[in-house]
Amino acid sequence: MKAVVIQGPNLNMLGIREQNIYGPMKLEDIHTQMEAFGKEHNLEMEFFQSNLEGEIVDKIQECLGEAEGIIINAGAYTHTSIAIADAIRAVQIPTIEVHISNIYAREEYRHKSMIAPYCAGQITGFGPFSYHLAMVSMTQILSEVQAMQEQQAAAESEDKN
Repeated sequence: MKAVVIQGPNLNMLGIREQNIYGPMKLEDIHTQMEAFGKEHNLEMEFFQSNLEGEIVDKIQECLGEAEGIIINAGAYTHTSIAIADAIRAVQIPTIEVHISNIYAREEYRHKSMIAPYCAGQITGFGPFSYHLAMVSMTQILSEVQAMQEQQAAAESEDKN
């Protein structure tokens, strides 16, 4: 199984920008930890970061037929992008929304997520550990999906006999 991690604007600046909010960990370090967790749980990982909304939409669409899950930190686009929300809704792939900071403890305009209604869940405010929690959640979701698919296949096989 494969999960794609999509990182939005300014996340390439982790470890440099606003360490009082986002901490000192760099994006590459977060991805290294996620990769290790994925290997332990037979989950292939792909990582993508863009500061451009259209590229993020394109990447979500490319996941269709290529990945079983998406973990996304859409950054500031979380609060503004109907296009990213529509893309998540369109592909119908289990998606987990992640935020390093607690968006509900920040400025009022960050309290609304355009993408949350189309995600399986949202993890916010645990620093870089938010990504680990997303990985645990994704492995659980994908194992449940796989079990359901196996049950359906078994039922179809019984119906043929």
